[in-house]
Amino acid sequence: MDTASSPSAETETKTGTEPGLQYPFHRPSAVEVPPVYEELRAKCPVAKVQLPTGDDGYVVSRYDDVRTVLADPRFSRAAMLAEGAPQLTPAPPVPGSLFTMDPPEHTRLRKLVSREFTARRVQNLRPRIQELTDQLLDEMEKQAPPLDLNPAFAFPLPVMVICELLGVPFEDREKFRGWSDAFVSLTAHTADEVMAQRMSMVQYLGELVQRKREEPADDLMSALVSVHDEDGDRLSEHELIIMGITLLVAGHETTVSMIGKCVLTLLRHPEHLAALREQPEMIEHVVEELLRVNPIGDGGPFRITLEDVEIGGTTIPKGSGVIAAVASANQDPDRFGEEPEAFDPSRSSATAHVALGHGPHFCLGAALARAELQIAISSLVRRFPELSLADEVDNLSMTSGMMVHALNRLPVTW
Repeated sequence: MDTASSPSAETETKTGTEPGLQYPFHRPSAVEVPPVYEELRAKCPVAKVQLPTGDDGYVVSRYDDVRTVLADPRFSRAAMLAEGAPQLTPAPPVPGSLFTMDPPEHTRLRKLVSREFTARRVQNLRPRIQELTDQLLDEMEKQAPPLDLNPAFAFPLPVMVICELLGVPFEDREKFRGWSDAFVSLTAHTADEVMAQRMSMVQYLGELVQRKREEPADDLMSALVSVHDEDGDRLSEHELIIMGITLLVAGHETTVSMIGKCVLTLLRHPEHLAALREQPEMIEHVVEELLRVNPIGDGGPFRITLEDVEIGGTTIPKGSGVIAAVASANQDPDRFGEEPEAFDPSRSSATAHVALGHGPHFCLGAALARAELQIAISSLVRRFPELSLADEVDNLSMTSGMMVHALNRLPVTW
């Protein structure tokens, strides 16, 4: 283990006298979370770190403590906007976003979107998601294997779905691919690059809002524009644009990364893949275990303490940046039993994962993400019964420098 990933100076880390670790932590391969988390959970559950911006912060690694950080109002998202607050990313957070609000402002905006982003709407979308999935699989079937599953399937499907849901032209997908990467960048972009991409996306969404106002359709952006125009004090023009950006980025970036990682997990466990083919009704539980063992990123959500908070036996001072390490929490043996890093679809505790968050910021699109993963994986498995990995696992790698990690490529054959 390299020194940048070792919590060797346990005393210094716990007392907060100096950062003992550099965040983000080292990931040794495409199929492992940073191994330092195992040591942190055992010896230093609240570890002081240096963030990629150079600011100091804390990483909370145990399951129960992570849930506390995600739900306790003393750990704030809105405080990320305060002058002098520790920063996780190269550019400052975006004001007016669900990701930079606390209740009651967050509650107001979330309730507004929830009226349209409902489980019923997602349920009604399932036939269309299946149709889009089948179209992509039809195109795959016409090609000679091996091929890279990412551009053929994992990327276009979530993009098609979120474009239809929001009413964004699919032909613009390559534009917001670049925008999204900048929004979730830790070290892959400079602050100037991030700000330039943000301004470009704000301009695009502003123009889209105007088009929806002039020619409304049966989509989520048109519904949000209608709410804004009928009751302007509920959603400002800025909030409307930022909401569109938030839904567009969050609505596809994470699912794109998860499809590839989940498929790779199944291909690495042919016995579980065969069991799923024999019992396709198990797909819901299989997806929950896949979500648990495949973190969206190697860390977790960021918060700022509003007062001194004691957690895991350590006092975190007021105004500190705190990372709730979901990647670690979902592999905590105290919650998930022996061999928590192993993929085991029979694991009864799988549904207790925090992959989709916890508390007031629980993923707004959780129902949509689950639907997409269930349909995508079950359809792929059914269509290609001989699907297998077309390269060695050791040759695969994840994107780096991002809050959301995806496989750079996923070569498959059948």
